[in-house]
Formats: sequence, structure tokens, C-alpha cells
Amino acid sequence: MRFADRTTAGIQLAGEVARLHLDDPVVLGLPRGGIPVAYQVARVLDAPLDVIAVRKLGVPSRPELGFGAIGEGGVRILNDDVVRAARLGPRERGAVELTERTALDGRLRAYRAERPPTALTGRTVVIVDDGIATGSTASAACEVARARGAARVVLAVPVAPPGAVAELSGEADEVVCLYSPDYFGSVGQWYTDFSQTSDAEVVELLNDRLAPSGGATRSAMAGTEAGGGRTDDVQPVGATVEREVEMTIDDRGLPGNLTLPDGAPGVVVFAHGSGSSRHSPRNRSVAERLNRAGLGTLLFDLLTPEEERDRANVFDIPLLARRLTLVTAWLGAEHALPVCYFGASTGAAAALLSAAEPHADIKAVVCRGGRPDLAGDALADVRAPTLLIVGGADTQVLDLNRRAAERMHCEHRLDVVPGATHLFEEPGALEAVADLARAWLTEHLSPSAQRARH
Repeated sequence: MRFADRTTAGIQLAGEVARLHLDDPVVLGLPRGGIPVAYQVARVLDAPLDVIAVRKLGVPSRPELGFGAIGEGGVRILNDDVVRAARLGPRERGAVELTERTALDGRLRAYRAERPPTALTGRTVVIVDDGIATGSTASAACEVARARGAARVVLAVPVAPPGAVAELSGEADEVVCLYSPDYFGSVGQWYTDFSQTSDAEVVELLNDRLAPSGGATRSAMAGTEAGGGRTDDVQPVGATVEREVEMTIDDRGLPGNLTLPDGAPGVVVFAHGSGSSRHSPRNRSVAERLNRAGLGTLLFDLLTPEEERDRANVFDIPLLARRLTLVTAWLGAEHALPVCYFGASTGAAAALLSAAEPHADIKAVVCRGGRPDLAGDALADVRAPTLLIVGGADTQVLDLNRRAAERMHCEHRLDVVPGATHLFEEPGALEAVADLARAWLTEHLSPSAQRARH
């Protein structure tokens, strides 16, 4: 059993944890790789998400070999066997711990800023990581949670060796592990994509679950009934109404989040990239800025969770484009508003391929860090004004976008965000994307632009 990425693993893990019907849960993720997994668990449980900081104590001559771990509140776990074998004295251990505790405190300040830790007293704490190797870090995390007053501790991971699961069953009240192979190796070998999670992504995910309106909105959404084309009102925020929708496409229910500010001149439909979903913090951040500018947005999943497990579907651009076209038709039947596309990564290719359809009436397209080259010959048939946004440090994708732009006959522009990498994680980079997108979309949704096109 292999997981496509941490998001996919988190979605599967969340389903198992939800079956426990936990009372008053709070989800704590181990940084950094555990946070994207924990985010999905917190989303499904409709629970707050926080970080639990634990640092491994490595033998000075072999840092990869841990002789223990430390956590918040002065918690320290030591592996006496390793300490004896490495002949570590109190002075050596103390030096390592001082270094790691300084790093731990710095990481907490970076992740929480001035925000206090989430209260755990009397609550059920779900500790989540992307996998367990030796178990020392997870053990320390369990002890930290108990020291902070947790009434019950649940440890949830996608993958771990049988020995670690057995040992940690004595540390946690319950251990949830999706897969426990006899031959384990390393956590990373059980993921197709095990790329490093950045500090910026950790902060973004934590802030998303702690947003003031987030909990209330998600609670209301959790009660929405699924049905073909049915929409149920969620709590309105000012003049903006948010709805959870489910569209029946190809006999499959595709969930989405529709936000319509009062008087919106159009709706921007988001097509996310591979390994992402409608819950993508980056797309949500851009969507929120567009909403504040008065534009409607629809973030939805192009594939069902089962379909996403087949990597061939994730990169099947014609399939994704067809789904996008059908969702656009559904949107037109529900709301008589002009439609624009915002595509990220492979979703950009799907957006362009859909916009190139002979009867497509897409007012504008924005591609963020996109792969327009995957739209192939259809690039010449795109009629919608198209903005390509690429990070200046994302050199390979930048070159692909430049070559794709040369093949386009519609109004188009290539904007480069200086110093930004593929995910626009640098300070201010994603805000720059949102501002460029807002300006392009509002310009081409203006009445004068509509008259000019007709």
C-alpha cells in the first residue's frame, strides 16, 4: 500500500479517525510533514488544529541516530539503550538538548507567532504524523499532550512498523494506523510524493483552521445533504453567501464550495493541480482575496477520492477538462453569471483545454504556476483572454509558459513574480498572484470588456 501524497493519506486517515466518534477533539500535528495530514483529519472532525512541537535528540557523532526526544513543558524522553551504547554523558546530552530546545522554541514562535497554544485540558487529543519510524517522537508527543491535561490521547498515522505500533499502544489510549508492513524501511518509501513540507505551508494550514469564521462555516457545511445539484445555504458573512454544493458529473458526486458576494459580476471556477483539492490553502487564499474584491468563486474537486488514487486520472488532462466543462454548464444553469477560470499546475492545462472548446464562453483565464504546455494544440484555439503567472525562480515552468504563450492567438500576458518558486511560498508571493489575478479578472468582467467582445 502506497499513498499518493500527504493530502491523500490525510483524507484516508480522517475517515478511520472519524469512526471513533471522539468527544471534543483537538488535532495536533507533528511538524512539518505531519501538518498536511493533520489538516485533513481536523477538517473532517471539524476540530481545531494546532502544532505539537517535539525534537529528536541525536547522537553527536551520528545525528540520524536518536537517543531520545524533547517536547513542550520540559518533557524529555531518553532511550537508555542508545545512551549506554553511545556512551553519552550528562554534559554531551545537555549540550544536544540545549541546541534542540532552542530550535523547538524558535519553531513554535514561527508557527504560532503570538498565539497561545490550544487548550488541551479535559479534551480528546488526536496526534497526527505522516508516519512513524522508531516511535520516539510520537512517544514524546503523547507525553507532552498528557502533561498539558489531555483526557484521552489518540495517535493517528498512515504508516508505521508493527513493533512501533505495539509499543505506542502503551503510550496512547488508541492507535490508528492505516498500514503496518512487516518490512518497513522508511516512511518516505510508502509515499509516491514525499516532498518536503515548508514552514510557510505549515503556518498557512494552521491559520486556515484557526480563522475566526472557519469553524462556524465548516460546522454548517458538515450538515449539508449530498445530492445532485443541491445547494444548502451556509451562514452568510455580511453580503456574501457561502454554499456547499455537490454536482453530479459522470454519475459521480463532485463536492465544491461556492461563494457569491452580493452583486458579483461573475464566478471564477478553480481547477486545482495534481495532489491538491478544493481545500488547497493556496487556492483558498486567492479565492478569499477575489471574494473581497466582489468576485464569486467555485472551488471543487475534479475527481472523487477513489479516482485520485489512480495517478493516471490525476494527469488525464482531457478527463479533467471535460469535468470542468460539465461543471461550468451546471454553474450556468444554477446562476446566470459570466464564468472565468483559475487553473493551478495541471489544472491550468485543464482550464485552457476547456476554454478552447468551440462553444465555450469563458470570459478570462488565469494560470498560476501552470502547465499550459499540457493543453497541446488546443492552445491555439483558446479565445478567452489569458494571464500566465509564474515564479521567477521556477525556471523550468517559466520556460514552458513562455513557449506556450508563443502558440496562443488570444489576448494573453505572461507575468513573472520575482524570486518566487513553484508554490509561491515566499513572503508576499501568493498575495502578488492574487492581486494580478484580481486585476485581470475584474478588467475582463467589466461591462466595457463584455461589450467589446460582443
